[in-house]
Amino acid sequence: MQRRNLVSAIALATSMLVCGNVAAQTILKFHHDLPENSAQHVAAEKFRDLVAERTHGKIEVRIFPNNSLADDVQAAQQMQFGAIEGGIIPTAKLSNFQPAMQLPDLPFIFPSPQVAHAFLDSEVGDELLATLDEIGLKGVTFWESGFKQFTCNNAVETPADFDGRKVRVMESPIIIAQFRSMGSTPVPIAFSETYTALQQGVVDCQENPLVSIVNMKFHEVQSHVVISNHAYLGYALVFSKKWFEGLDEETQNILVETAREVTDFQREETARREAGYIETIKNSSAELSELPNESRGAFEKETRPVHEAFRDQIGTDLLDKAYQKIRELRGS
Repeated sequence: MQRRNLVSAIALATSMLVCGNVAAQTILKFHHDLPENSAQHVAAEKFRDLVAERTHGKIEVRIFPNNSLADDVQAAQQMQFGAIEGGIIPTAKLSNFQPAMQLPDLPFIFPSPQVAHAFLDSEVGDELLATLDEIGLKGVTFWESGFKQFTCNNAVETPADFDGRKVRVMESPIIIAQFRSMGSTPVPIAFSETYTALQQGVVDCQENPLVSIVNMKFHEVQSHVVISNHAYLGYALVFSKKWFEGLDEETQNILVETAREVTDFQREETARREAGYIETIKNSSAELSELPNESRGAFEKETRPVHEAFRDQIGTDLLDKAYQKIRELRGS
């Protein structure tokens, strides 16, 4: 009888220990809108593995690519009340909640990838991320799809080359204003329908990072691909503020430091893949060119009114700090 009681006691203790371990493990559902072969997904896997190692399995990151949990806007909403714990959201989509996040999407604000990265990692970038606190998100760092490039059925060397053209755009006030400033007609079209719109001549041009141009085969239905680096497509890596603040300080630090550490890897992976995309375009029928340096000033001048039009939404002080920081980083 005593032996039976002892066995029962051991079984109960073991059961409680197992249950305790299960309860101690925290799940971090990590959202993103890209396929599993993207630089973002590869970086998310690295983040997952490092977090598991550094928290000794206390935090399990489960990655949900391809908007499999929700689209970006819905995912951000669910993060606000803790139903999704974290992920990456395009800055353009976050501007639906926090207008200041439009800043990185301004046309021709960054002269190079190096300046863009240094700016986003600076104290001004941190101030921009901090504005997400107001909407229930914990902003940590910036990942990317890279700079956007032009594709058209005509050569593009000056702003006048867009005059009268119909350009496919995403549903974004800043992007619509950008192309209107160059005399073109912006036409909002869903990303999934862009290839057909280009193929059928519904629009003459579009803009996207190289990863989207090649993976969606836009270069196969456009005669010109122009490396313009005219606008940046960034992602903010965010956590649900409600969820994040419920963690102990050590775990919070591990998550933040690991996400920032993986940022360099994610950007390097984006650049590495872009070299391959360039080769793919070179081997296609599309003509590949770079926006002439002497033309960049003309584009900057033509689109600068867009910056002023959105100054109040972004915040005058924040925008002026951004200009000052970018001048410092470019050495002028």
